[in-house]
Amino acid sequence: MSKLKLTVACWNYDRTQGLRDGSVQPDGIELNYLSLPVEETFFRMVRYQEFDVAEMSLSSYTVSLFKDPRRFVAIPIFPSRFFRHSCIYVSAKSGIKTPKDLIGKKIGVPEYQMTAPVWIRGILAEHYGVPVDSVTYWTGGEEEPGRPEKQSIDLPANIKVQSIPEDKTLSQMLKDGEIDALHTARMPSTFDNKHVVRLFPDFRKVELYYYRSTSLFPTMHTIAIRREVYEANRWIAQSLFKAFCEAQRRCYEDIKQTAAHMAMLPFLNADIEEAIREMGDDYWPFGFEKNEKTLSTFLRYHYESGLSKRLLKPAELFAPETLEAFKI
Repeated sequence: MSKLKLTVACWNYDRTQGLRDGSVQPDGIELNYLSLPVEETFFRMVRYQEFDVAEMSLSSYTVSLFKDPRRFVAIPIFPSRFFRHSCIYVSAKSGIKTPKDLIGKKIGVPEYQMTAPVWIRGILAEHYGVPVDSVTYWTGGEEEPGRPEKQSIDLPANIKVQSIPEDKTLSQMLKDGEIDALHTARMPSTFDNKHVVRLFPDFRKVELYYYRSTSLFPTMHTIAIRREVYEANRWIAQSLFKAFCEAQRRCYEDIKQTAAHMAMLPFLNADIEEAIREMGDDYWPFGFEKNEKTLSTFLRYHYESGLSKRLLKPAELFAPETLEAFKI
């Protein structure tokens, strides 16, 4: 019997290598894997639904659940996770030294709905006393002028969001002091530890303390299926979920090899040993149950940012077939 042909767009992660090179085959599916930069994948999937399956910003996906019709359904796979304390940059001209100095300031964000700023806003509010509505957010291209939101958002009146001029970039505005800080996923090109600095210079210690205190490893991206493709073939959610998990399992095994480094990181083995010591063998968990607490926190931050019309429960994000692990 012929297999169902599906195109998946996702970056070239080590944890998806098996899907990309074909050594992992989803049950009943012939997969066409397109390795694309995350911003391109998100834009093309959210705006035009170009792919059958795609990596997607967790925040943009959550926003889409409040649209009519709902165009996507996700599976609990998280190809990107990231501690975001390192991603708060400030202009040296701003005088910002502590998180509370952000209050009342102009904060750049490439898009208000981006997942990284959702986590940053939530962490700053919950752990550092910087309310979400205590600043003005300025949106636009970080390195190229004219970046819009991928999809329309309708925010409460207490959330202040403005667009930067069409001919300017957040990166340069930060260096020039036209905005005071930047919440972002990508390091700005103007970061030089002189004109542009990090709010948390010793971010690794800060992020490790955050994990030890909360047991949260923030989820950034998920895997979304076009809803009409899913509804016509409900079995593909489990097939894809199992395949992503198998590709990740192989990555776990490969990256622990000590005869040679798999990645160009001089202290790779030491970092892996530290990750296991602090976070356990499954330090990058896939699946619903192991991520429910992290997802609950994210959804609360999303709601508090004004991006969710109501506080969602984590189970509402995913295809119901993927919420329970199959057991013999």
